[in-house]
Amino acid sequence: MTSPASPRHPGAGSLPVIAPQGEFDYGTVPWLQEQIDTALNGHGGLILDAGGITFIDSTVLTLILATHQRTHLRIANLPPRLAQVFGVYGIDHVLNLYPTVDAARTA
Repeated sequence: MTSPASPRHPGAGSLPVIAPQGEFDYGTVPWLQEQIDTALNGHGGLILDAGGITFIDSTVLTLILATHQRTHLRIANLPPRLAQVFGVYGIDHVLNLYPTVDAARTA
């Protein structure tokens, strides 16, 4: 796993963006949960820039779905491999997916 990025907080009134990098599985879920919780502090939602994610397992899918249920989650830059996984599980019809971070911000 490469060193994941910390949350970036854009200007006031916008949703924070986190852009994790690398592979995410059972062992990294606590770290990713912490990043999500930190980014959500004081915000009603979050943008997950998934462009740098190369692998996720079912525990990360569960975390994504749980985050979607508890807040306004927007996912941007979904790599084709992850889009395929989301499609296999049918969650691509449930989640808010955007081609770019800018598109997610303006949605």
